[in-house]
Amino acid sequence: MDPQHAITAENIHKSYAAIKAVNGISFIVYKGEVFSFLGPNGAGKTTTVEMLEGIRKADSGRINVLGEDPWHSAIKLRDRVGIMPQDFRFIERITPKEAIRYYCSLFGMPDKSSELLELVELSEVQDVYFQNLSGGQKQKVGICLALVNDPELVFLDEPTTGLDPKARRKIWDLIRKLKSEGRTVILTTHYLEEAQMLADRVAIMDHGRIIVEGSPADIIQKMGKGRKLIVQYTEELFRHLSEVLGLECSRSGDSLSVTVHSNRDVMDVLEFADRSRIELTSLSLKEDTLEDIFVDLVTEQEESQ
Repeated sequence: MDPQHAITAENIHKSYAAIKAVNGISFIVYKGEVFSFLGPNGAGKTTTVEMLEGIRKADSGRINVLGEDPWHSAIKLRDRVGIMPQDFRFIERITPKEAIRYYCSLFGMPDKSSELLELVELSEVQDVYFQNLSGGQKQKVGICLALVNDPELVFLDEPTTGLDPKARRKIWDLIRKLKSEGRTVILTTHYLEEAQMLADRVAIMDHGRIIVEGSPADIIQKMGKGRKLIVQYTEELFRHLSEVLGLECSRSGDSLSVTVHSNRDVMDVLEFADRSRIELTSLSLKEDTLEDIFVDLVTEQEESQ
């Protein structure tokens, strides 16, 4: 295994009866990067992550995590990997402080409860039973437990589900901190903007396959439909832009979307509006996001099935 690789997966498969949950995927995760799995429900994301964690055994293919086979070397990897599973649940009548101290004892670590509770802003509820915490607070307990053993590699499966916007941003800051410390983070999320902001590379999955992989910027550049200028619709403007300038235009209600390929295109639109005394009461420039690409890709896959 290349020393720069935290994870390598080669042609891995996992089926449940007739359902192919993971259908021959291969990928590499580099040390020190944030790598995100994206996809609709049932795409195979969680099954993939659980095979990397050693929780499930692949039917075929090869997986190497930090130089070890996760299924056969789970004990060797235990002290080097942190895991926060999807829909994290824990002992109902235990407090966050007690939970962290318990995990510290399991790993032979000194008490890190104060440090970790402060890190995720749970100090005020450190003595509240787990069953009485909010959904977001329970997620934070799961993140604390994943970090108890000071791991090289951290799996975070939907870590911000149930969190309010402010709390989500705090977790984003934490993930950035983990990366700055040289740790590798595997992030599974339904929030496309979260992956676009945090991930060095993403793998978009659907029906058990990886349909595209790369950095968010590269994927948007290669697969995006370009920038769009959104202005108020007028028939005169629509005719000039589409028939005279040859720009791709589409109408949606009172808005006109114009695909622009350069700053010159934008200036042409504005100059014509000015000459024609067309008042542009609304004006915005929109670029494709990872979410736009994701929706298009998944739609294409569904239509091809």
